[in-house]
Amino acid sequence: MPSQKELRWSQLKVGILTLCALAALTAIIFILSGTTGGLFTRKINLRAYFENANGLTVGAPVTLDGVTIGNVIHIRILPHHEPGAVEVVARVGSKFLPALHTDSTAAIHQAGVLGDSFIDISSVHATGPEPSDNAILPVSAVPSIQDVIGSSQASIETINEVVHKVSTLMDTLNSGKGTVGMLLNDPTMAKKIARTVDQLQTLTEDIASGKGSVGKLVTDDELYNRANSTIGKLNDIATRLDNGEGSAGKLLKDDTLYKNLNSAIANTNELLSGINSGKGSLGKLARDPALANKLEETMTHLNTLLKGINEGKGTLGQIAQNPVLYDNLSKTLNDTGQLITAIRKDPKTYLTVHVKVF
Repeated sequence: MPSQKELRWSQLKVGILTLCALAALTAIIFILSGTTGGLFTRKINLRAYFENANGLTVGAPVTLDGVTIGNVIHIRILPHHEPGAVEVVARVGSKFLPALHTDSTAAIHQAGVLGDSFIDISSVHATGPEPSDNAILPVSAVPSIQDVIGSSQASIETINEVVHKVSTLMDTLNSGKGTVGMLLNDPTMAKKIARTVDQLQTLTEDIASGKGSVGKLVTDDELYNRANSTIGKLNDIATRLDNGEGSAGKLLKDDTLYKNLNSAIANTNELLSGINSGKGSLGKLARDPALANKLEETMTHLNTLLKGINEGKGTLGQIAQNPVLYDNLSKTLNDTGQLITAIRKDPKTYLTVHVKVF
């Protein structure tokens, strides 16, 4: 049988082991509760309402701009709550309250593609007061991995469609269909292309050797010399114009023409002003209604006179319209001409001077 001393030693070892286990458990508790400020630190609860929990579980960490400040302690579904039917309650240490605001936003994130979900609170644009216990934080919508996969599904389908079209196109080309297919598979087309390339090479060699018009343009310096001479002449003309030489130069440099033109415009403006104000004959014609009435009356009388002449009225009308007067006048002129001719032939017969002396 073990002695009394050995029994006491065994009990002492058990007690020491128990104390070590309790110390380790206490340390673990302090470590686990360190994210919320310690075991004996005052804590507050914050609530947020989400449309979907996205895999969030009780005990998930709660971070503030990436720094862990607490844990999720409760998740439940409220069917009739709007907006958001999933209530998430998070417990955070009160020492983090100065960095929290009533308008800080909560969002569900995931640690990597396959990581666990957690709550992240952002105070970047928050300016409100510190939240109280059980305060409700607004929710910020963040796309989940399911949303990303769903949105990328359309892109994947589009890529598959493009790949299918490319495959169909390659099959068409390999079968020799279409222009490109003939280029790839028809030996006749390949020969034609080879001949075209040979002809282009020959043409290029001819141009490089100075043959033909294009070759001369490329290799002959005569065209350059002529162009250079023409540019020199144009430069000389421009210099002479700038110096005011010749008629064109005077037009550009001499201000006499400008002054004369300006004076003529001023005189024209003065004349038009006088006409508009009714000065002079043109002004009266343009502005005086009495002169216009007189002119209209004169034109009416002249029209009446011309109408009477056309109708044969009066002396002028008879002269213009009566052929008898014209015939008599013609006969008189004819007789007069014959008389003058006879007098020239025998003036003594017609011109006899009798002198009587008293």
